[in-house]
Amino acid sequence: MSLNKVYDWFEERLEIQAIADDITSKYVPPHVNIFYCLGGITLTCFLVQVATGFAMTFYYRPTVTEAFSSVQYIMTEANFGWLIRSVHRWSASMMVLMMILHVFRVYLTGGFKKPRELTWVTGVVLAVLTASFGVTGYSLPRDQIGYWAVKIVTGVPEAIPGIGSPLVELLRGSASVGQSTLTRFYSLHTFVLPLLTAVFMLMHFPMIRKQGISGPL
Repeated sequence: MSLNKVYDWFEERLEIQAIADDITSKYVPPHVNIFYCLGGITLTCFLVQVATGFAMTFYYRPTVTEAFSSVQYIMTEANFGWLIRSVHRWSASMMVLMMILHVFRVYLTGGFKKPRELTWVTGVVLAVLTASFGVTGYSLPRDQIGYWAVKIVTGVPEAIPGIGSPLVELLRGSASVGQSTLTRFYSLHTFVLPLLTAVFMLMHFPMIRKQGISGPL
């Protein structure tokens, strides 16, 4: 079977050419500049995070006794581990920065107004998820900075009258920061948050594609 016949088979069923034409012929307004690329840069950083994070799961051990030593192993013993973790760390910071700048750009250009309200809502949710990645990821090396950061963040709800203490125990898995906390944060960081992010991206980007780019400043 020739490649042309294979292509024709898929074209007949999926209209590949129509999809390709739509992707390559999308109108871009003349006012668009580099500041309109901040969302795309944030997405790129997220993809880098996924790739480098996945690579580190082969070596990282999510236990209070082995987490720190496994990170040290990644940095000193694993092939290119130092590079992978460094890229993961710095692309995380870049992702947060680009996300903040993107939110400001969208707000200043009125990208939250009709008919883009749902695009704005999904974007805000993605911003919250991005911040959550930072909080949960900070705890995983199980060093002093990560430990106290998690202890402080998870202790904030304790100020809420009545339900504060139960909320703290729900976040930590116990009254104190320990193995249950690390397990919860590892599960959130590597499974729950990436899944939610993918779902909201699948809503966010098609809406941008459909509604087009918002107006100039």
